[in-house]
Amino acid sequence: MTVRLLLVNPRFDESFWSFRWALREILPGKRALNPPLGLATLAALCPADWQVQIVDENIEPVPLEPRADIVGVCGMGAQHRRQAQLLRHFRARGYYTVAGGSYASLLPELYAALADAVVVGEAEYAWPEFCRDFAAGRPRALYRETGTVALADSPVPRFDLLKLEKYSTATLQFSRGCPFRCEFCDIIVMFGRRPRFKTLAQVERELDALRARGVRNVFFVDDNLIGNKAVAKDLLRFLRAYQERHGYRFLFGTEASLNLAQDRELMQLFRAANFTWVFIGIESPDAQTLKDTRKTQNIHEDPLTSIRRIYSYGIDVLAGFIVGFDNDTPATFDLQCRFIRDAGIQVAMIGLLTALPKTPLHERLAREGRLIPDADHTDNTKVRTNVIPKRMRYDEMVGGYIALYRRLLTDRAIAERLRNKIRHMADPVYRGEYTGHEKIAIIMKLLRKGIIRGGLRRAFHFARSLPWLAPEKIPLAVVDWIAALAMRDYVDRNFAAPRAEDAAAASRWLASIERATRRYLRKGAASMELKFLAESVPRLHIRLHGGLDRAFFRRCSRRLARLLRRTRASVTLVVEEIEQARLPDLQRLLRRLARHGDRVFVEVSERLRHVVTVDSSVFNLVLDRPAPGA
Repeated sequence: MTVRLLLVNPRFDESFWSFRWALREILPGKRALNPPLGLATLAALCPADWQVQIVDENIEPVPLEPRADIVGVCGMGAQHRRQAQLLRHFRARGYYTVAGGSYASLLPELYAALADAVVVGEAEYAWPEFCRDFAAGRPRALYRETGTVALADSPVPRFDLLKLEKYSTATLQFSRGCPFRCEFCDIIVMFGRRPRFKTLAQVERELDALRARGVRNVFFVDDNLIGNKAVAKDLLRFLRAYQERHGYRFLFGTEASLNLAQDRELMQLFRAANFTWVFIGIESPDAQTLKDTRKTQNIHEDPLTSIRRIYSYGIDVLAGFIVGFDNDTPATFDLQCRFIRDAGIQVAMIGLLTALPKTPLHERLAREGRLIPDADHTDNTKVRTNVIPKRMRYDEMVGGYIALYRRLLTDRAIAERLRNKIRHMADPVYRGEYTGHEKIAIIMKLLRKGIIRGGLRRAFHFARSLPWLAPEKIPLAVVDWIAALAMRDYVDRNFAAPRAEDAAAASRWLASIERATRRYLRKGAASMELKFLAESVPRLHIRLHGGLDRAFFRRCSRRLARLLRRTRASVTLVVEEIEQARLPDLQRLLRRLARHGDRVFVEVSERLRHVVTVDSSVFNLVLDRPAPGA
């Protein structure tokens, strides 16, 4: 019998990495940055006669009653909450469930009660073993890779199962592992310190497959592509030759360590292969901090000099920074701000120091009693962490972190960073990847939805930041503004302190909705209640009990859309009963609220889930009924 396998990539909670504003408002037809490469690789490891489907909840809804024998759900730490919800949902309905991914590999004990089987570690050998056992009717509860996986045994991912046109960038992996020993990093915990590599023939097959799918942008997801410089140079020479044979089809990006800047041959090869950007973990411009956290690869020279040298080869730098190290004080925020401004780094991903389980940092802070019990550690770009800082108060650290982002994302600061970058960027590799018509459309959307809405001040800084005398640099400037405004949009919506006026406004809107729907409330067709979450964030609960008409949905939709647009409140819509004739009205209501879908929670009664369609890639589809008072 043919086995039917559904592989699910759970929805991420929104973060800086989402770039939601850019994807929804500016870029044509894109829903997410990167596809789930791990699931595509897993699909390629399945027996040839298995029927495999991949669903990425970040671009499409997850089918809640699929035709499947096995449901596998992957997940990073930032996806754990949703991954657990999906596993519980499918397991409760009799599906055989499998959990995997980086977080299950790091903390498999969290998954024993969630899934029928857990796959820990790299999948190239463990997953085929599971497939054989399942087909034989004797699957085990735990599959753990304890040896060393040779990447020569990794197959070409099933790119055909991914909707690549919905992503801004396709992904490819050449190596695993990193030779360095950064105290806070979990990469060496999972993949080791000795990098392992695919063959160049494997890379060629994967590029051929992506080229056949019409892909232009490719992200090498290696945690450090230059972990072995000699091997990296061989790869880059191959990529240069491949690009020459195929008309420089691809624009590449990757992650690398800052010691890239000390190897001019390596940078020239990056340029020749058409790498437009690299992401570098800079973490801190303070040399003592870097020494203390064992990031010694960053202290060979002044990091500002290194960044500018990389710019001189036409390669853009995206970078990660961390605040909250033991050596950090309130003055550190000024130091970070000056460095990021002077370096011209527009995509500066700053996070609070977070101790991931099983890392050397976690072990040390546990010994020192500096871990906050039960604090979230899955996303270091939120305004919380599990670390107690050493030389400042916790609230000072969080407040300084928020203020740092606000300083960097003013219109003036965006323009200054762009000018500082362009000054050292002699000839950018990036010239744009869209057609002429698409470029015009993107620029017009940026002007209308980003620049003009910011007023005359933003328009002034935008105009003065553009390299008018070097038009070949303008595409890079446009990309920088799109990225910066996307990050600013996220900060404005997520970093603001709770406002008393939000609670008052939510109460007024509730009263308005109740007046508009009074007759439905009186007869019990619907009910409404305003609750307050942690930190006094208002959430309006609306329950639909049945017996409604089109007028109810029309009156609600206008007012709910205004509530979400004008406040930071959220809305929970509980569909307990609804008539077939009202389903189109419910869908119109949801479409009206889709712009604010990250703050809309929809719960559908069990017996209606087969008729009520909710796009869980847009809205928060509630699968676990929240605890009382939540």
